[in-house]
Amino acid sequence: MSKSTTETSKPQAIIDQVGITADTLTGRGGLSLFVRYLRGIDLCCQLEVFFGSMRKSRKGQAIADVFKQIFCFFVDGTSRHLVYFDSLKENEGYARATETAPEAMLSSHAVKRFFRGFWWPRIYLFRHLLQRLFLWRLRMEKPEVVILGVDTMVMDNDEAPKRHGVRPTYKKVKGFQPLQMTWGRFVIDAVFRRGDAHSNHSDTVEKMVRHVVEKIRKHYRADVPIVIRLDSGFFDQKLFDVFEQIKIGYVCGGKLYEEIKAYVSKVDRSSWGRYERGRELWEYVEMGDRRGSWKRFRRAIFCRPLCEGGQFVLEFARPDTVLYTNLGMGDVIDQGLVVAGRSDLLEVEGIIEAYHDRGSDELVHRALKDFGFEELPFKRFAQNAAFYYTMLTAFFLYESFKEDVCGELVEIGAYATTVRRRVIDIAAKIVRHGGRVILKVTVATWKGLRFEELWQRSGAPPRFAWA
Repeated sequence: MSKSTTETSKPQAIIDQVGITADTLTGRGGLSLFVRYLRGIDLCCQLEVFFGSMRKSRKGQAIADVFKQIFCFFVDGTSRHLVYFDSLKENEGYARATETAPEAMLSSHAVKRFFRGFWWPRIYLFRHLLQRLFLWRLRMEKPEVVILGVDTMVMDNDEAPKRHGVRPTYKKVKGFQPLQMTWGRFVIDAVFRRGDAHSNHSDTVEKMVRHVVEKIRKHYRADVPIVIRLDSGFFDQKLFDVFEQIKIGYVCGGKLYEEIKAYVSKVDRSSWGRYERGRELWEYVEMGDRRGSWKRFRRAIFCRPLCEGGQFVLEFARPDTVLYTNLGMGDVIDQGLVVAGRSDLLEVEGIIEAYHDRGSDELVHRALKDFGFEELPFKRFAQNAAFYYTMLTAFFLYESFKEDVCGELVEIGAYATTVRRRVIDIAAKIVRHGGRVILKVTVATWKGLRFEELWQRSGAPPRFAWA
């Protein structure tokens, strides 16, 4: 009689028992690439110059090693709680993957003491570090036109309202609202602020723009055209005067005053233009505008969408927008854009496109929140500021690592979650053989990630140099 087809044999892959191995294993093998990259760009010297004085004695840990472990904490992204450092301290595989001696791993108390050592003169050095990293990437890419974005980012700390600086924000949550300047995928400067500080609070924006423009012209190119994009929260004649004084271009959202709406409603339909890009369609009308306290007329463009994502927008649901700019008005910036081959930015269509590309600036904020976290761990404002700036620095280094090392493996715009799953969270075994420490991965990882190429690129990155 033939064997019954309903009977099943015991699968050979069933696990019957668990045990302990003495091998050094890690589930974050990709962190070795990031640490190797940090060593290759030679950032340690700059960290020691800025923050080396925090080390009180030779018995203390080197400042660069402390930052390395905190940067890896952000890139790992497993937890947002500082007590996670206590778990990492007991994980020999993680220590070896980050090229740290197990006894030198930081505890949560050591991290807290480190950030309590920061005060405002030292915290301000983070901004200098971010700007130097920006100049490093700027000289690498050599853009003909530098386009910057300025905006605020709300950090929701609603669960901890008693932390210093946690105030109600315009998004109806309590938290912080730092002012950030972006270039491409990078946050290049920031001012950590309390939650109720509005976009154009005090003279922070003016000082930030002046400082960054001066750095660009001094350390990159004196004649490079610079254009800055802002939303309506920065609509201010004083800012426009500053931008025109330092000879940069700007595209800023404006306020829809009743007289503007009344004027537009009387404009003949034949005077309206249309701008189409992909499945998007806008109609616009150009005019000159001079507010009551302004000393000069400025170029203004009233526009509204007719079609979004291939769907026509009903007339009552079309959001109106008015843009103000000094582009195309015969200023010095116009000549620079023509020489740089970007005369399209002087036309109405180019200005509308530049403003709507502000969406990419907001995506940087979303990418930063995906990489780090909004909820900050300390009660005092200064310590949270130092933690925030450390997160920004780690984010900048992560974006550079993604481009220089992982560019052929993941999309350049991929969020940190994707990079972690594909590159960082890989199993590895660390062995010592012949006096050398060797990181071993599976055949599937070796071939699928082209791990040898990643290893070579992480060991030979462009060196950090800002001057």
